[in-house]
This record gives sequence, structure tokens and C-alpha cells, in this order.
Amino acid sequence: MTNSIAELENADVILITGSNTTETHPVTSTYIKRAVLENDAKLIVVDPRKIDLVKYAAVWLRPKNGTDVVWLNGLMNIILNSNLQDSIFIEERTEGFAELEKTVKKYTPEFVEKISGIPSATLEKAAGIYGNAERASIVYAMGITQHINGTDNVKSIANLAMITGNIGRESTGVNPLRGQNNVQGACDMGALPNVYPGYQKVTDKKAQEKFEEAWNTELSTDNGLTIVEMMNAMCDKNIKALYIMGENPLVSDANSNHVKHAIESAEFVICQDIFLTETAELADVIFPSASFAEKEGTFTNSERRVLKVNKLVDRIGESKPDWEIISLLANNMYKDSMNYFSWKDILMEINYVTPQYKGITPGRVENGEKLQWPCPAADHKGTKYLHKGKFARGLGLLSAIEHTPPAEPPCEEYPFVLSTGRSLYHYHTGSMTRRSTSLNCYLNEAYCELTEEDMKNLKLSDNDKVKVKSRRGEITLAVRKSELPAPGNIFIPFHFAEAAANKLTIDKLDPIAKIPEYKVCAVSIEKSKL
Repeated sequence: MTNSIAELENADVILITGSNTTETHPVTSTYIKRAVLENDAKLIVVDPRKIDLVKYAAVWLRPKNGTDVVWLNGLMNIILNSNLQDSIFIEERTEGFAELEKTVKKYTPEFVEKISGIPSATLEKAAGIYGNAERASIVYAMGITQHINGTDNVKSIANLAMITGNIGRESTGVNPLRGQNNVQGACDMGALPNVYPGYQKVTDKKAQEKFEEAWNTELSTDNGLTIVEMMNAMCDKNIKALYIMGENPLVSDANSNHVKHAIESAEFVICQDIFLTETAELADVIFPSASFAEKEGTFTNSERRVLKVNKLVDRIGESKPDWEIISLLANNMYKDSMNYFSWKDILMEINYVTPQYKGITPGRVENGEKLQWPCPAADHKGTKYLHKGKFARGLGLLSAIEHTPPAEPPCEEYPFVLSTGRSLYHYHTGSMTRRSTSLNCYLNEAYCELTEEDMKNLKLSDNDKVKVKSRRGEITLAVRKSELPAPGNIFIPFHFAEAAANKLTIDKLDPIAKIPEYKVCAVSIEKSKL
């Protein structure tokens, strides 16, 4: 996030898109609701589903799945035609405006309505609210990124924030909500195929030399593979071994039948987890790791804040913290290659190799300071919001983006559009939450949502079992009548391995971020004979 979660409470306008915030980030949603209910903020919700936050919204835009660039360009078209842009900010702090302006000219409200389904008057209302705001914040999540043009979607969001000057100030910004508790920290520490810790590129010779010295080893300057690329490489026998840590790709990854085949094609699979997941059952070796409550260290949350994790209970059996398992393995393979004795040793190395974390020392963490990076020195107070005064690259890059349609539109054989997501009561693949008796009292089986009209057309009643089929697989689950999805759309939470939604999803990738298009694929629906 460019800004802090608490800043949302003081925004004049909050635009939320691709995020069912009350169910997937319920704590963050409380700041949004307080902004509306107590501080008179205007809320714009953009989502194909009628999510809970719609009832707090001044305006709700309901685009067709996969048309985000269209409505974002449409908002910018109206803002520019209404002279609501921040011309000084554009002139002094950005580049590429002329090309952007040229591109968005054709995205008139009428053009946007034709492609996205958003009524032109509704789009104009939203543009007026956002364009006239003194402090406008954009919040988004995986409903924006999990498309074949997810990178374009994010660039378009950045365009909107920049042309209105809504970045680099309090209660503004571009604020992605991360999907799990330490996704931000994992990315910061180089858990990506193309960067070292601190987003230092593996293709950069200076970065390579820096980490070779720090780690006393030779390093490659070649980018690695993303998850989907790794699965394909295993099927092609180009990857022979796989080490999976804290991940359950057999349930969480797109086109999971293909994922299963890929894992079974590997010669050797290690799985490191706190429970025997569906993926762990396929492993040759299982390393039992300690849960968050059984270890010490730090997490970094969505707002770049480093938080101390304290041990609450003793570890069970032979389980160990993840860092200790990795160190033991490394030292057995290469003697004395990892000389860590506690989380403090690791954080001190982070201070040395990662500029953004230089001032977030073990001592400050233990003293209760909850610092946000960048924190470049031991006396620095951390950074509440990013891009004050200037961008890291100098001028902010405005990108001229055209609409790219989804990889798999509905057709006669597969007439419904499937989108996957989460529910309030379960988390990710359910490896933890589905072991909770109390949570299972609220939700304990897979289901899908359809409109009343679609259910009538299919001659279905509530809780009937239906077979949902795509070009990649099929599942059987209960159907629920719901006002949340749009007609012709179906929503399925992906928590349930026995009816895994990702058997259906498509693994076509965004060419830049390499993220699969979880949010749009074509399916058929029929009443199950079982």
C-alpha cells in the first residue's frame, strides 16, 4: 500500500474495486465503514458482485468481468473532459500524459457502457465524485490483478490516481490489500523469481555481486519461473524436484488437474507445512513446520508495517520454525552455509542487504516500534505514506492502456462466467480454518451462487446439487440463490478441496506479472444426477 490503513478513515472519497473487503479483509473494512458513517466520506464500489459494501456506497458500478481497463479509462475520459484533473501535478510529477490523453478519448461513457455494461450516467456520477475529491484513496485486491491483463488494470488505477494528484499525500494513494498475513514480507524478502530482497533485480550485476558477497556463493543473473511456469516445466521434465513451503497448490492454483499431474511428474517433492494438506499427501518428504503461535520473528503487513510475532505455545512433536528447517537442510548440503541462530540474526542480515529495512533493527522491533518501510536508518521513524514530493523513478509514468478481453469468454457450450473468491468464514484452501469446529458451524460445505433468474431457467432450487464444468474439469456442489452475482455469472469460493473451484479455472497468464486469470472463465451448469 502506498498509504496506511488508518488513513482511509480520513479520505473524502474511497474507490474500492476487486475487493470484497468486509469478507476478505474485515479489519480494514472497519476503517472504510467508519469513514462513510462517521466522517461523511463518499464510497465508490466497482464490482460485478453486489458485495456487502454496496449498501454503504454513494455509487456502485457493476462492470462485466474482465472490463476494468474500460471503465477506468472511462472515468479518466470524463475527468479530463470536465477539467477535473490536477494539471500542476501532471506537469511537474508525471510523464506520458499526451499519449494517455489520446488513448482515453475514445472511452466515452457511451463506449464504456457498450463494453462494460455500466450505465453512462452512473459512470459520470462516479467520475464527478472521484474527480472533485480533495483526498481520494483507491483500494483494490485480487479481483483486479487475477486477469490476463492484471498488470494493465493496476497501471490504469495508477493513471487515475496520478492525473487527479491523489498520490503522495495522506489519505490518498493506490492501496492493494495483500491476500495473506505476510505476502508483503515475503515479496520484500525476494520470494519472487526476478528479484533479491528489497526488489533488487537478479539481472542487475551490482545486485548480484552484493548478494554473492553477503551469502558467500555464486548466483545466477537469470530470472526464475513463476508457479504456473514451474508446473508446465515439471510436465515437460525440465524441473525434476519441487520444494513447497506453506502452500497448497493442489487446491489454490488454477487448472488444478494440471497441477496434480505436474506434481506427480516430478521425481522428488518436499512439502513443508503445519498440516498434512492435499498437496502434502503427494510429497515424498514432509517437513513439519511450526505455526505462527509456536515461533518468533516478524511479519510485514499490507501497509508495509513490520510486526513482531511472539511465541505463545510450545512446538508440537518434531516441528521447527521454517527458517530453522531451511538452515538445517542447507547446512547438510553445504556445510556452514547458513549460520543463523535466531530470528534476530536473520533480521540483522536483512538490515544489511535490504535498504528499505536498514533501520528496522531487532532492538527497535523488540522495543515495540511498529515501523513501516522504507526505514533507511536506525533513527528514522518509518514512512507513513509513499511518494511524497517525488516518485522513486523520478517522474510518475502514465501508461496508455487499451482494453484486452478475457482469454475465455462464454459461449454456447459454456454460457456462464465463473469467478472465484473467498468467504468470511474460511481462509484460502481451508487447511487451518476447516479444522475449526466453530467456523464449520457457519459454513462447512462447498457451494456456488446463482441469480434467481438463472436458477429458474435451469430449473434449480436452493441446495440442489449441480455439476459445474469447464474445458479443464468439473465439480459437483450445492447451489444457492443469491442477489450477489450478475445474471449469467456464477461465484464459487475456492476453500473446498472436495469441490475445488480451481479444477475449473484457466491458467492463462498475464504476460508481465504471470498471474492466472482466476476471475473469468467459461463454464456450464446442470443439475446433478447424483
